[in-house]
Amino acid sequence: MPEIPYQVDKPWGHERIWALTDRYVGKILHVKAGHVLSCQYHERKDETMHVLSGELILRIWADADAPPEERAFRAGDSVHIVPGTIHSIEAVVDSDVLEASTPELDDVIRLRDRYGRS
Repeated sequence: MPEIPYQVDKPWGHERIWALTDRYVGKILHVKAGHVLSCQYHERKDETMHVLSGELILRIWADADAPPEERAFRAGDSVHIVPGTIHSIEAVVDSDVLEASTPELDDVIRLRDRYGRS
């Protein structure tokens, strides 16, 4: 395992992984204004996101063919994302989001991605 904490650069900002065990992961997602994380879901990963600072748009899809439900996602707000939930966040301003999840870091199924990732 890498030494904690460590940073993973992303096209939308970066992840700062501050906890990593065989049972849980703790991250801070720094999302730059105007950038969006992929439209994705997880088969096993269960996560909760909490906005530390900034303002984002949270999008959740009932299914891949439906339009998303959108809501403001602001400092102090939290959301629990269970496996199978199609979701994405977009930063209105530079934002920091705390993420606590189960440890399946590679469990990402991207349906759409602005940055061309599969």
